[in-house]
Amino acid sequence: MVAATESGNAGDSHADKLGFTSGMVVQELGWDEDTDDDLRVDIEDTIGGEMVDEDADDVIDVVVLWWRDGDGDLVDALMDAIAPLADDGYVWVFSPKTGTDGHVDPSEIAESAPTAGLTQTNVVSLGGWSGSRLVQPKSRKRA
Repeated sequence: MVAATESGNAGDSHADKLGFTSGMVVQELGWDEDTDDDLRVDIEDTIGGEMVDEDADDVIDVVVLWWRDGDGDLVDALMDAIAPLADDGYVWVFSPKTGTDGHVDPSEIAESAPTAGLTQTNVVSLGGWSGSRLVQPKSRKRA
């Protein structure tokens, strides 16, 4: 039956689909009044705590970077984001959907990632936002 395969089951939250798990240290950058509060709450519920800000001294498992057109240089922001990142950590760049205020062309993210030493592995739709998962290439990870 079609209804049995539809989303909405336990474990089908956006945070689960994005790879967040309990106990992760997640740093949030670029928060503003336009960010998706439901997604933020979902991530914090999944990790079992609050996301940390840019002043955190922890080793970071995942960086959530809210990025809009006009926020500055994405390469610089990505370079700053990966500094505290664990060797197997990754970055989610969330940007407003195409056609909405602050929209970032997906090609800008795809072109900025390798310049910052990252590889784009996944792009997802999250309501009014799009998410791009950026990882550190295995060959570039610290020993």
